[in-house]
Amino acid sequence: MSVVNRRTFMITVAASCAALGASQVAAQAAAKLEESDPQATALGYKADTTKVDAKKYPNHQNAQNCSTCQLYQGKPADAAGPCPIFGGKQVAKQGWCSAWVKKA
Repeated sequence: MSVVNRRTFMITVAASCAALGASQVAAQAAAKLEESDPQATALGYKADTTKVDAKKYPNHQNAQNCSTCQLYQGKPADAAGPCPIFGGKQVAKQGWCSAWVKKA
């Protein structure tokens, strides 16, 4: 029978918590925004900016997409990135929603 001392126990607990936290972050990062999501529907989100309803959003231009939006937090090389408007879910780089604001 092995004796577990306090130091070993604390290291094990810390490592377990770190692993759990990392798995939750990875799960959140992987969540892609669906066009059918209620908030996405309310804001007119489309994963492809060229498919936005021009009659419903007359000010939309095809040059406007998530990667050119001030709110987009993805890297330029990424196909998708997080957006705080949608709870950090991954939005398509070529997507668009009515909350689009030109990047400064």
